[in-house]
Amino acid sequence: MKNLLILGAGTAGTMVANKMRRLLDNDEWRITIVDQHETHYYQPGFLFIPFGMYSKNDVVKPKRDFIPQGVELIMSPIEAIEAEKNQVKLAKDGRLLNYDFLVIATGAHTVPDETPGIKENGWHKDVFDFYTIEGAMALARYLRTWQGGRMVLNVVENPIKCPVAPLEFLMLADWFFYEQGIRDRVEITYATPLPGAFTKPIASKHLGDILEQKGVKVIPDFYIERVDPEHKKIVSYDEIEVEYDLLVTVPLNMGAEVIGESGLGDDLNFIPVDQHTFLSPKYDNMFVLGDAANLPTSKAGSVAHFAVDSFAENFVRYIDGLEMLPTFDGHANCFIESGFGKGLLIDFNYDVEPLPGKYPLPGIGPFSLLQESEMNHWGKMMFRWLYWNTLLKGEELPLPAKMSMAGKWNN
Repeated sequence: MKNLLILGAGTAGTMVANKMRRLLDNDEWRITIVDQHETHYYQPGFLFIPFGMYSKNDVVKPKRDFIPQGVELIMSPIEAIEAEKNQVKLAKDGRLLNYDFLVIATGAHTVPDETPGIKENGWHKDVFDFYTIEGAMALARYLRTWQGGRMVLNVVENPIKCPVAPLEFLMLADWFFYEQGIRDRVEITYATPLPGAFTKPIASKHLGDILEQKGVKVIPDFYIERVDPEHKKIVSYDEIEVEYDLLVTVPLNMGAEVIGESGLGDDLNFIPVDQHTFLSPKYDNMFVLGDAANLPTSKAGSVAHFAVDSFAENFVRYIDGLEMLPTFDGHANCFIESGFGKGLLIDFNYDVEPLPGKYPLPGIGPFSLLQESEMNHWGKMMFRWLYWNTLLKGEELPLPAKMSMAGKWNN
């Protein structure tokens, strides 16, 4: 009996468990998945909570509901990954789990403590995050009675989970304050370490001024050094100061601490892997999927979905002694809420930047690329149902894992 051990029962880990349960012989393989948290969060939904569009019940379900029969789920923190010994030590009881193949899908999380001042006196009073359920709900309570002022959204550093979420937050905030009748009393500023809101040339050509049109001031190349909660300002390393009445922060994102403690990760605890096969260059029985991987693509749910689809059949080839194929091309697509019941859609991979066109059917859509539409908004809204009922369960979606150029035009 061979052992496949999966660390992390988030999006990527759960999909791997479901797909492998169907693809591997139950008489020959034992599949175990380890996670320390009972609750599964639909993280894209956190964005909507501050604006009253979603409630906590919309984004929370038990992880056990999505683990297939025949896969053992162990609830425990992980003390150490001992890759040289092909074993993982659990923190809960010190038990050692041996494996023949290991899939690491331990995700990413925000680390606000890494930025001086974020978690001082203003935390969840006039300084909030929305990448956690606690932060999103605290911000929702605050916005219900806020009467306006200077709202600043700051991204500390990249990479972050769902890179377009800060842009969505800004545009939803514009809509929300308009609906509340206080938009003229709110000054919205976006302080980003990137050179602009959209960094790829064609996307920038089509969408580069969308925040300006909505009255959002963009401060590019802003690398925050500290938050000064006493004087209500953020300060960059080159001493640029931005004052706020309400600060919405996207803190530093890092991989799981056990990755760093086990000597597997980079400075941010993300694990280097082959960008087409997810195989570790150091260990020939270790794969890394989802946000835990150090890949030059977005840390987003769509990437996890396309990655797991690419990985599943490739893994079966690998265990049968065949060479793995470089099947994953970095494919990602993201709906972007733009407010007022409309949305955008981008579709890209390692080599091809977001292009205009129609998706997924060439010339038909129904979704438009790099163009606002109501259909794109409803695509974003419908995705939550697909996530809970299809995606997590590892079922096939009528979308190819490899990006297609059909329906796109290069201008």
